[in-house]
Amino acid sequence: MNFKSPLVSGSLIKRYKRFLADVLLDSGHVVTAHCPNPGSMKGLALKDEKIWLEKNTNHKAKLSYGWRLSELKDKSLVVVDTTLANKVIYKALKEKCIPGLESYDEVKPEIKYGQNSRLDFFLGRNSGPPCYLEVKSVSMAEGNTAIFPDSITKRGAKHLGELRKIVSEGNRAIIFYLIQRTDVSEWDLACDIDKNYCNAFKEASDSGVEVMAYKSNISIEGIKLGEELFRRKV
Repeated sequence: MNFKSPLVSGSLIKRYKRFLADVLLDSGHVVTAHCPNPGSMKGLALKDEKIWLEKNTNHKAKLSYGWRLSELKDKSLVVVDTTLANKVIYKALKEKCIPGLESYDEVKPEIKYGQNSRLDFFLGRNSGPPCYLEVKSVSMAEGNTAIFPDSITKRGAKHLGELRKIVSEGNRAIIFYLIQRTDVSEWDLACDIDKNYCNAFKEASDSGVEVMAYKSNISIEGIKLGEELFRRKV
């Protein structure tokens, strides 16, 4: 997945009201950018942090820029925009780049399931049961370990319950963690942040919901699916 417009860099002045950020561009101009991340962004969104913005191509948008990446002091990149994860996975599914999912020819995003809920992808094929896939964008880290979630997510726990139901109906279900930073080598759950999510995860995995986790290859040009990442051993 390539960015639509060349990214421009700047320094973060502050993030506020969750979805807004004031940024001092390298050009010297101060702009207010959209921050497309509903999480706590723990460890990110620090004053004077180097960040990368994309010019908004939608002329109806209220803000001219969207915050796409953060660049850490060690030059590592972190994807801030959580909406990009599904675009990366959609491209990988269409190009059959994910081992174990190559046999699915039908890829439908944003599928309604249950009551007032949606799952990220429906995968179909000529024979065998369909597969439902839910994607989570992971941007938080502790040391070299990517951590999810970075805040309490009742919606995330609800999705795990829906995936359990799908498996009970004889279909295939996958929770897919896309690790959206370049400085980690493993992943784990943040049970100290959201114990209910961790309990829901265990119930789901014990019930047959599959777990996949892959790293992203991130640059200021775009994001591609990287190598598989394994959960931290206790």
